Amino acid sequence: MSVDLVPADKTQSSSPIGPRGIRRIVIVVFVLGIGGMIAGSILDSNGFAITFGLITAIAALALVLVTQVSPPGSLAKPGKPAAPVVDERLAADLESRIEALVAEGANETEVRKLVGRAIELGRQQ
Repeated sequence: MSVDLVPADKTQSSSPIGPRGIRRIVIVVFVLGIGGMIAGSILDSNGFAITFGLITAIAALALVLVTQVSPPGSLAKPGKPAAPVVDERLAADLESRIEALVAEGANETEVRKLVGRAIELGRQQ
């Protein structure tokens, strides 16, 4: 079983604005839309209030969409580590291979140290 690993911190997007920036813009539109609905209600203008209500609804959908399709860690604050994404199948395969090596007589502590060092090496690249 061959697994190609791709670093999660490398983005392949040529967009000048990232997912965090898009979320911020959508949140501003959302808040302004709420203000527009309130202003339309105060001015007793149903069309004005409904227009801003629709804008707010679209901004809410855009916020959900951007949050859902953003790559893991792209919405984290700069400087904060992103939560690692664990592939359960890959982890189960690794654990079964460790157990097989231990069953063949390898020292479990040494095998787990070796795996840990391999993970450290992979994270450096």
